[in-house]
Amino acid sequence: MNEKIYPDSGVELKPFISKNYDRVMNIGSFGFYKGFIHKTIAQMQIQPNDTILDLGCGTGRNAFLMKNYLGEKGIITGLDISEAMKKQFLQKFGNDKNIRFINQRIDVDFDLEQKFDKVFISFVIHGFPHEVRSIVIKNAYHHLKPGGSFYILDFAEFDMEAMPFLYRWVFKTIECKYAFDYIKRNWKALLKNVGFSTFEEHFHMKKYVRLLKAVKNGL
Repeated sequence: MNEKIYPDSGVELKPFISKNYDRVMNIGSFGFYKGFIHKTIAQMQIQPNDTILDLGCGTGRNAFLMKNYLGEKGIITGLDISEAMKKQFLQKFGNDKNIRFINQRIDVDFDLEQKFDKVFISFVIHGFPHEVRSIVIKNAYHHLKPGGSFYILDFAEFDMEAMPFLYRWVFKTIECKYAFDYIKRNWKALLKNVGFSTFEEHFHMKKYVRLLKAVKNGL
C-alpha cells in the first residue's frame, strides 16, 4: 500500500517498515517488546477451543503466540490489508489449517458470517480518526459470540502533558495526532454504549499501555 487512507495516521506503515516490522519493533523497544507481548497474550486466558479474530493482524507475531494456547479445534483468523504483512503472516504458519489470513479492511463494515470467542486488536485502533474507531468497535461486537471478549491492546488513558519530559517527547515524536486524541477518551464508557460490559484491565509500561477486556452482553 503506497498511499495512506488516512494521511495523518501513524499505523499505516511505509513499505520498508512493513517488510521489516518485527525486527523494527525489537530494535525500537531495545528487546523489551518480545517479553511484553508474551505477557499480554497470556493475560487473555485463551482456551484450547477458542476461535479468535485478530484485527489488523500484521505479520502474525501475536497470532503465533496465541496459537500456543490453542488445541486441535482452536482457530485464529487474521485480517489485514497489507500485502507485505500477508506474506509474513503466511510464512509463519505455512499450511496450518487452523490459521487463516483474510485480506480485509477493518475500518469499513464487513461480515465474515462467523462468530468468535475472542476478538483482538493490538496498537491499531489509536491510529484511526475517532469516527472510524466506532466502525472498528462495531465490527468487533458484530463478530463476537454473546459473552465473547474483545481485547484492545493499546495506549491507556492518560494526560500527555503530565508525562515525564523524555516519555512525552518520545510519544509526541513517534505518534500521530489520532493517538493524542485516543488517550483522552473514556474507552470503557464508549464500549459500554455499544453493548459491552464486565471490563478488565492490565497495565504495562509505566501504565501508559493497557490490555482492556470488554465482554459482549447477551446470552
